[in-house]
Amino acid sequence: MFELPGRVLFGAAYYHEYQPYERLKDDLDLMAEARFTVIRVGESVWSTWEPENGRFDLDWLQPVLDGAGERGIGVILGTPTYAVPPWLARQYPEIAAERRTGERVPWGARQEVDYTHPAFRFHAERIIRKVVGRYAAHPAVIGFQVDNEPGLELFHNHGVFQRFTDQLRETYGDVETLNREWGLVYWSHRLSTWADLWTPDGNAQPQYDLAWRRFQARLTTEFIAWQADIVREYARPDQFVTTCISYDRPTVEDDELTRKLDVTAGNPYYTMQDALALPDENRQGQSWTTNGTWALYQSADRMYASRQEPFLVTETDAQAIGFPWNNRPAYDGQWRQAAWALISRGASMIEYWHWHTLHFGTETYWGGVLPHNGRPGRVYRELAALGAELETAGDLVSSLTPDADVAFLYSNPSKWALQAQPALATPDGGPDRRSYQTVFDAFYRGAFDAGLQSRLVHPGQLDGTDLPPVLVVPAFYAADDATLDRLLAYAEAGGHLVLGPRTAYADHEARARTEEQPARLAEAAGVTYDEFSNLGTGLAVQGADSLPLSGEARGLHWVDGLRARGADTLATYDHPHFGRWPAATTHAHGEGRVTYVGTVPDPEFARALLHWATPADLTGPAHPSVTSTRATARDGRRVRFLHNWSWEPVEVALPTPVRDALTGTSYAPDEAVPLGAWDVKVLQEES
Repeated sequence: MFELPGRVLFGAAYYHEYQPYERLKDDLDLMAEARFTVIRVGESVWSTWEPENGRFDLDWLQPVLDGAGERGIGVILGTPTYAVPPWLARQYPEIAAERRTGERVPWGARQEVDYTHPAFRFHAERIIRKVVGRYAAHPAVIGFQVDNEPGLELFHNHGVFQRFTDQLRETYGDVETLNREWGLVYWSHRLSTWADLWTPDGNAQPQYDLAWRRFQARLTTEFIAWQADIVREYARPDQFVTTCISYDRPTVEDDELTRKLDVTAGNPYYTMQDALALPDENRQGQSWTTNGTWALYQSADRMYASRQEPFLVTETDAQAIGFPWNNRPAYDGQWRQAAWALISRGASMIEYWHWHTLHFGTETYWGGVLPHNGRPGRVYRELAALGAELETAGDLVSSLTPDADVAFLYSNPSKWALQAQPALATPDGGPDRRSYQTVFDAFYRGAFDAGLQSRLVHPGQLDGTDLPPVLVVPAFYAADDATLDRLLAYAEAGGHLVLGPRTAYADHEARARTEEQPARLAEAAGVTYDEFSNLGTGLAVQGADSLPLSGEARGLHWVDGLRARGADTLATYDHPHFGRWPAATTHAHGEGRVTYVGTVPDPEFARALLHWATPADLTGPAHPSVTSTRATARDGRRVRFLHNWSWEPVEVALPTPVRDALTGTSYAPDEAVPLGAWDVKVLQEES
């Protein structure tokens, strides 16, 4: 079984084949000087590996692997299946993905193919076997990345739709069962035969949509597992197999996708400069790049949650990441801060995208470690200093298990269901397709702002995870009975269950439940509701004595018309109509407690709520620009990370003796630990 290395791997994606002139030796020497221990190669150039159908050029990578190995740099070898060569698209036009039935995705970017198609699979398997078979035995190769950021498209191809129909037949047995389970009596959608099933292009039925999204995610999971199985025919026992995940891809179900892999790997991109400042005044939303320090930590926690174990970062910001109009490279110290933040949450590799800024192509301005002139500059110097720190820290910071003060239930099916029928609206009154993330993020950020460390858990992982004293369940909309019963059992056994809007409103088919809301949980929560409303503007929220709130606290986007039935009121709305309903309630249940929040809390409300829900002695330092997180090393040593996310130097006193793992300086209990602007301290706790 693969085991992560004894120190954090450090490096970048490296594309020698993209360079405008020969510089292999110089590049590798610079990498070695920066303490690089890993590079990723080969995943983007199928047309270089196979310039024509059946004609292969496999030797060009040999000098790269040899040179890396001579310098002690490990190599992750990628399979090039996400970017098909033009000859394949020309000779087999039928492999093109379809975004709508019969409408092919034009070739000219990447990931344009239906990866279930037999013609694509034939050629993909052939190139995988050629490349991996050629280099798997090379001593520099430490692992393999199959494909790259899979799950970009929902395939509407004929063969995919037929497989979908076959799966429905296997799941439901007959059309009458499907009619009943999906409620197809509505709008005359009852099927008389499987041939009546309509294609998804014009579908408006949410039960169909959720089944379609689940099916598409299974196609991605199956495709990655298929590649992994091929690679393992060649891989040594000490080599790992993974793929790099972009977590917002529409057909990624990360907990399922990673089951057949050896380790999770993901690509957290984040906005730098003032977006990382604390206190957080950032007003940008979230997309494939995160905005805000809290969101950077959430990216790490999502990667850890895929397998509930340490993970690899296969791509993250080198310079500015984005398009030519979005150039905002980090302030001094921020690369180091972000890397240590990811490591503190379980990252066992930090790999930048990429080594050398490209001189051509779509990503010309997605900056690398080296600028366009190829000469080491500020980025290289900062990362080289980080490489030296990682070498010094050694095995203390590899494969950390981060602390968890609070857990969050994360549900991909609920996210998909709330994309089909968004609960929330955008400021212009349109549907917020990120309704799930909007609700989830509000609670997660509240925990972060309260100084708490979070653990994300998928529904299928509840029984196998050691849960902390507080479990937050926001927008668990497509909720199956078994998981709801597991949540009840958690509270009965002494846990504090915090429920957010839309939780338990629908069942596993996204059908609105007929029970009192929140379904199966109402009695334990001591509260129910049958009315809800969207909000155009936020409502002022006033706290009870047990939950002090500042005058800035607001409920956003949504109100559940809560009626307490034994629960105590924690907060109310200051409004002539909505003031009749509590904004939040709490109720003892068994040995534990269930708290219900009937709105989307703004940062002030969420921070106060999560601080109240979690024992006060777990919260971090009071300084608003400082985060303090803790983790356990593989050998049991305790590590604390202090970050100062601001320009102003600060001092932080800790209750336990610590030793700076990077400088050797020791600090007694309550002695001030100095932090400069955009600074990090990696501290080993001493007994």
